[in-house]
Formats: sequence, structure tokens, C-alpha cells
Amino acid sequence: MDVLIESLAVSAYQVPTDDGPESDGTLCWDSTTLVLVEVQAGGRIGQGFTYADQCVASLIQAKLREIIIGRDAMDVGGSFDLLVRALRNLGRSGLTAMAVSAVDVALWDLKAHLLDLPLVKLLGQVRASVPAYGSGGFTSYSISRLQQQLGDWVASGLRSVKMKIGREPGQDLNRVRLARQAIGDVSQLYVDANGAYGVKQALEHAEAFRPFRVSWFEEPVSSDDLAGLRLIRERAPAEMVIAAGEYGYDPIYFRRMLESAAVDVLQADATRCGGISGFLQAAGLCEGFQTPLSAHTAPSIHQHACCAVSRATNVEYFYDHYRIEHMFFDGAAQPRGGELKPDLSRPGLGLEFKRSDARKYQVC
Repeated sequence: MDVLIESLAVSAYQVPTDDGPESDGTLCWDSTTLVLVEVQAGGRIGQGFTYADQCVASLIQAKLREIIIGRDAMDVGGSFDLLVRALRNLGRSGLTAMAVSAVDVALWDLKAHLLDLPLVKLLGQVRASVPAYGSGGFTSYSISRLQQQLGDWVASGLRSVKMKIGREPGQDLNRVRLARQAIGDVSQLYVDANGAYGVKQALEHAEAFRPFRVSWFEEPVSSDDLAGLRLIRERAPAEMVIAAGEYGYDPIYFRRMLESAAVDVLQADATRCGGISGFLQAAGLCEGFQTPLSAHTAPSIHQHACCAVSRATNVEYFYDHYRIEHMFFDGAAQPRGGELKPDLSRPGLGLEFKRSDARKYQVC
């Protein structure tokens, strides 16, 4: 018997950064907005979210809500296709993809709740846990705060940590040196330029980072420069992984990146690339190209998806996002021993929205 979706509610919450504006190599921000979707059927509620502008909430309300209401809650794949088709004339990428992502995650969560299963079990669990890496180290941070944040993550059990570079290239080598000093010799050190460098500049920095054992260089140049990424991948130190893909919104984007041999590790973000459905499509491409897959941010969602994907290598435990997820959700992802492990005692994503705590941040 069909279980029909009875309602879809959407809201948005803007959370200021905890200690003034933050920055990376190419962007500055002073807040993060979470757009929450709640769908109801059969006496259960499914929740999904994306990190986007509050206008995404308006887009969901205006263009997607009526498509979903009345559909069979078990037919997530069919609903996903309808959502993508409905936004054809608005474009597949960017804000529209984020809108689809939030709804799709909510639909998967709802289906898992109706079946009384953790989402990872519904998707088909292949591992008990997935490694997490601490991510932050913003270019706006003082050296002391950079060292403390990275050092605290390592002390908590995370085996890998990532810092931002690229805003002041002349300072990057010293910041990397001091970051390595803070985390010791054993932990892995990742850097993320967010596309701030040129190709030759990135190659120069990749070689300069070698003494500090930087093992992951993310978006050394723009992720749109596939030829540049491939050149850097071919010439960077052998022990240095080149990663990109977080701005991918559809399978075509991911396929082009993989076909061009631009990365050692493909990144995908379920809050941007079409939710759980889109993330699984990216994972399928990675399987075909024999390429590792890394989940970008939103750890409370990705811990389930990555534990159901054989090519998944890690989840980004991003400071801004895990801070908000712990503020807003009971059951938010928490690494233990450097690993994220879905709670199999709770259905769906295992999250319970703390509505009263979130209310003061509500903007839509």
C-alpha cells in the first residue's frame, strides 16, 4: 500500500560565525544559513537540509512543495526525477541543485523512518564507520588559533586535519610549517586553496610543502580548470593527493572531472549535488573510474552515505557545519577514535531537530 506524503514544510536559519568573520583563499563570510525541509507521511517526519541562501527556502516552497505532496513516500527515485525536471528552466546547478538536495535528503530520511531503519541500512551498509578529518584553519585565524584548533582535533583522535591557504600566498609556507609543528609528526596535514592559486604558483607551493608532509592539496586552482588540475596532479609530489569536486551539482560535472584525470580523489556534497540520490550517482561514477570519493562537509548526512559506498575514503568534519549541526540536532555526528559511525539504534539520519534552540536564528 502506498504511503502518501501529506505535507512539506521548509524553514531557514542564519547562524553567525562564532568569533568574527572567517575567510579562505577566495571568500569571506560572517554567517552560515541552514535550510531545513521536513516531510510527513504515515505519522513519521523526514528531515533534510542544505547550507545555502535563504532564497532556497522560497524556491522549495514555490516550485517543489506541491510536486512532492501526495506522492508515495517509498518512491524516492521517482520523486527525485520529478524535482530535477521541475527546475529545468531555472538551470540544474547552484541554488536549484541545493533545493533539490534538501528535499531529497528529507525523502530518504522519511523512507527510513517509515521502515524503522537507520538510513545507512536502507542504503546498504558496507562498513561500520568512515574516517573523519577536522576542517577549518581559516585564513582569518591568528597563528595561535590555527595551531590550537588543529592541535585540539588531533588530541581528540582525528588522524587528519585541514587548513585554508591562498589568501596571502607569501604567508602560506610559514602557516603550514607552524600547523605541522602544532599537530606533530604522525597526523596527516591537508591544505585547501579554494582555487586561489594559478597553476605555476600551485606547483611551486606543492613542492615547498613537501618538507611538512602535506598529503592532500585541495583545489590548488579553480575546479573549472581541469587541464590545470591534471597538470598539478601529474607534477605534484607523489605522496600528495589532489582533490576537487565540492562544487559539482550533477553527474555530468563529476564525469567530466573523472574523464579528464584531474583529481586523485573526487569530492561530492550531498547538500549540493542532489541529496542522497545525487551522491550515490557520484559514487557510481567513482566506482566506474576506480577513484576514491570524499564527502564534503555536512557530516551528519555524509556519515550514512559514506558507510554505504565502497569508494568513500573520508568525511570532512567541517567546523562551521558540525557546530551548527550540534546546535540544532540531537544525534548530530560526533567522531570517536577518528571515525564517524552512524547510530544504528535510531531510524533515518538519527537526528531530532531542537526547534526551540534553533528558533532565535530563524529567518524564513
